[in-house]
Parts: sequence; C-alpha cells; structure tokens
Amino acid sequence: MQTETSQQAATTRNVYVLGITSLLNDTASEMAYWILPAFLLTLGAGPVQLGLIEGLAESSASFIKLFSGRLTDRLPRRKPLVVLGYTIANVVKPVLAIATSWWQVLIIRFADRAAKGLRGAPRDVMLAESTEKGRMGAAFGLLQAMDSAGAILGPLVAVLMLDLLHSSMRKVFWIAAIPGFLTIAVVALFARETRTGRTAEASGATYAKADSAEKKATQVSNSQLMPQPESQSVVLPVSFYYVLAAVTLFSLGNSSDMFLILRAQNIGIPVAYAPLLGLAFNFVYTLVAWPAGKISDKVSKPVVAAVGYLVFAAVYLTFAAAPSRAAIWAAMTGYGVYYSLTDPVLRALVVETIAPEARGRALGIFFFVTSIATLLASLLTGELWKHFGAALPFYLSGGLAIVAAAMLLLRGKKFVNAD
Repeated sequence: MQTETSQQAATTRNVYVLGITSLLNDTASEMAYWILPAFLLTLGAGPVQLGLIEGLAESSASFIKLFSGRLTDRLPRRKPLVVLGYTIANVVKPVLAIATSWWQVLIIRFADRAAKGLRGAPRDVMLAESTEKGRMGAAFGLLQAMDSAGAILGPLVAVLMLDLLHSSMRKVFWIAAIPGFLTIAVVALFARETRTGRTAEASGATYAKADSAEKKATQVSNSQLMPQPESQSVVLPVSFYYVLAAVTLFSLGNSSDMFLILRAQNIGIPVAYAPLLGLAFNFVYTLVAWPAGKISDKVSKPVVAAVGYLVFAAVYLTFAAAPSRAAIWAAMTGYGVYYSLTDPVLRALVVETIAPEARGRALGIFFFVTSIATLLASLLTGELWKHFGAALPFYLSGGLAIVAAAMLLLRGKKFVNAD
C-alpha cells in the first residue's frame, strides 16, 4: 500500500515537472520566435518564404506526430521519446545565430518542429497517466499555463537583450540556449516513467487486483522488457472523428502566428515591439489556461472549444480590418483567450474519451491531420497575401473559425467513449 502511494505521488509530480519543463522550453523558443520574422527580412525573405518555412516545419512535425503517437502505444517506456524530443529542439535552436540565408532557417525550424512532434504524444499520455480521473482539463490547463508563462518570459528577455545588445538578434539566439539546456536537464532528471504494465488510475478504467505481490512484480517486469502491442481492436469513436473534422476545418485557416506579426508590422507597429505582442497574448494565456481547463472538467469541452474558435474569429477579423494600432494590441490580448479555451481543452478531450491503450494513436492522428491542415493554411496565407493583399487571408481564417465553432456547438453534449 505504501509502495503504491509513493508511486502515485511520483507520477502526480510529473504534472509539475512537465509543467516546469514546458516553461523553460517555451522561454527558449519564444525568445527566438517573435523576432524571427524580422530576422528573415534581414536575410531577404518575405511572406512567401515565411509561409514555406512555417508550412514545411509544421508538416515535418505532423508526420512525426503520427509516427510518435503509434510508437507511444507500442513501446514499454514513454520518457525516452519525451527527452529525445526536447533535446533535439534545444540543440538546433541556437544554430539560428549563425544562419546566413532563409533556407538554413528552414532546416533549423524543420528540425525544431520535428522534435516537437516526437515528444508531443508521449508527453501528453504521460500527463494523462499522472492525473486523477475528472481532472484532465485542469492538468492540461496547468501545463499550458506554465507553457505560456515561458512565452511571457521569452519575449521579455528578448526585448531586454535587444536593448542591451543593440538589437543583435543573433546574440539573442545564443542566449536562448541557456533555458533550452535547462529544459533537457529537468525532464531527464526529474520526470518519472508512467508505463508500468497496467493502465494508470487516471485513465478511469477499473483494475483487478493482482492475486499476489509476486504475480504483480512479474507482470511489471515483463511489461518493461517487452514492447506493448498496439491495440488495433480498439475502435476510435465516431465523436472523435467528428471533432477531428471540425478542428481540421478550423486549422485550414489557422496559419502560423508569424503572419500576425507581419500584419502588425504591415500597419506600422515597430519591429522592436514584436516580442511585446507575444507578451500581450501570452500574459492572458497564462492567466486563463488553468481556469479554462478546470471549467472544461465541469461543462462540455466541445462547447468551451467552440467559444475559443469564436474568439479566434474576432481576432482575425480585427487583423483583417486593421482599424488602428490600438485595435491590433487589443486583438493580440484576446488571442490568449482563444488559446486557453482550445489547445489544452481539446487535448484533454482526446485523452479523456479514448481507451487508454489507444491514446497515443488517437493523439497522433489528431496532431497529424490538424498539422497538415496548418501546413496548407500557412502556404495558402502566403500566396493570398502576395497576390491579393494582407486582409483577405485573415477574413478567410475568421470565416472558417465561425463554421468550425458551429460544428462543435452542434456536438456540445458530453462525449461517450465507444465500447
């Protein structure tokens, strides 16, 4: 009993360890992300190159996510994939400091996003297996709150460094390596493996007690030595595919956030303020993500996500019209509400309503399909911007978000997992 309690405490600690890891990683990422559009301009790249870079980067992540999700269900351990993903991402990011052309930035972003794809599904499954039933939304909300707290620290440090280092963007990329390598250390040293040969209590399943301590030890030992077969007999419920369709439609208009930064610069917001735009929405994201996750544990998650999509539509329609600089700042603040109501809530929905042995597969499919749609969105936005101006792609994104929100509202009742 004492051993079981201590094991549960160790896995519960994962929620906070993964949160701290996410905070450090996002600090490193956001230090570079919000100045990358301006950096690309110094290399002679424009909206088309930006769309290509972000589109191909996201496509690499999408294919890796599909592979990683299936691998998560099969391998006896999840932690190595998570550690490897964070390691690759934080080794390649500082290389931006020596990039001399936009295609080199493409390669770096490709590797960074692929690493994110590798760690995404196993990390989310580890988080789910470390969380009590009925608290999935809160757990994923906390993870996103920590993530967005890092997204606050990142732009703040970037602004500070740009001022102290006389706008040397390359030096900012080097400094971003510090929280990056701390990320690797924290997840490698303090995260605890959750796969023990039986489904965690957090999955909500009922478990039979072992006949004896010896039998339980033998089962645990065997599960750690032998790969876990993917359960193809588990049929993903129709409700999963319905939500997937709605989210995919939305994702076709959800291009890279870098286009928001380009649009802000397009209407006269200085390049030096780009990190502060990130700070504006991430500050709200940090404050709202955890409460939004808790709320989604008590009400319909599809309805919460639908409200988030409507907020997204309002933000993008504001960017399309661009009535004033003040309106752009206000819209970026509201953008944090959209993220809080969608990203953690939809991931919690997937892991909560899919059979535990198929969670990795479901997350992989979810991430893969939506990432492909996001790839197309970035490419489409770049082309529409080039040929028809900046406003049109933002109007299109807002319209698709409204349609996707309507689909989720129609599916507003609580999902029931198919047996």
